[in-house]
Amino acid sequence: MVADADFWLTQFLNGMQLSMLLFLLSIGLTIIFGLMHFVNLAHGALYMVGAYVGVSAAASLGNFWLALIAAPLAVTIVGIFLYVAVIRRMRRAGPMNQVLVTFGLIFVLVDLVRILWGDIALGMEQPAILSGPAEIFGVSYPAYRLFIIAVGLVVMVALSLVLSRTQIGAMVRAGVENDAMASCLGINVERLFFAVFCVGCALAGLAGAVAAPVFSATPSMATDILIPTLIVVVIGGLGSLGGAIVGSLIIGFIQTFGAVVLPGFASVLVYVLLAIVLIAKPAGLLPARS
Repeated sequence: MVADADFWLTQFLNGMQLSMLLFLLSIGLTIIFGLMHFVNLAHGALYMVGAYVGVSAAASLGNFWLALIAAPLAVTIVGIFLYVAVIRRMRRAGPMNQVLVTFGLIFVLVDLVRILWGDIALGMEQPAILSGPAEIFGVSYPAYRLFIIAVGLVVMVALSLVLSRTQIGAMVRAGVENDAMASCLGINVERLFFAVFCVGCALAGLAGAVAAPVFSATPSMATDILIPTLIVVVIGGLGSLGGAIVGSLIIGFIQTFGAVVLPGFASVLVYVLLAIVLIAKPAGLLPARS
């Protein structure tokens, strides 16, 4: 197995797929952390809602691609409701209150999902064009998993261009660096907060819909993905696109290759790395704040 190049290429692609899912979730969460100073543990529940909405939309509309549009829109609407009803009121309440409230929101959303869809796993059909295998350097690999990697890379490049080349990106960077100074310069920080929060919700919904054909939609999705995503945010650095990219790749590959090389210690390796980073660089590897 050690000398099997095809096996390791397959594991590399598996690591990239997991990394891209973690990136889609962590980038919204890390920008919300860095810009709004808000600890939103309910972000994983929005990922779960996106998966269920995607499954329902694909079944009712009979079109996978429309489901990929419907899920982010629906999750954004849910996020707006949460923002108006809870999050906006809790922004100045301190991190402990934010953690308690958003942790409670996880259970509220999970129970609502169980009421609406039941407590069983729901599958989602892959589009016909992506249902078969694809050849990568002579290795047969599921085409849909390559699609997940492509979606993550496209979002990564798009966000990188927006944050580095546009006026909106400059305002976001200024708000993350020093929101009080950005407000003094005429930037409507509150409106920027809201826009960034909506984008983060939409990306969580997209991640859920994209993941549903592979992992199925289950209520446990809300918590299963939360801890790895938080670790990505902490390792990468709050508010940093580069940090989200690096953190996602590190955790994705550690979990994937750790499960193959050291199956009994794969999860331990992630927490060991987290402890090392927190001791050596408490702000993360690539923090947004100077």
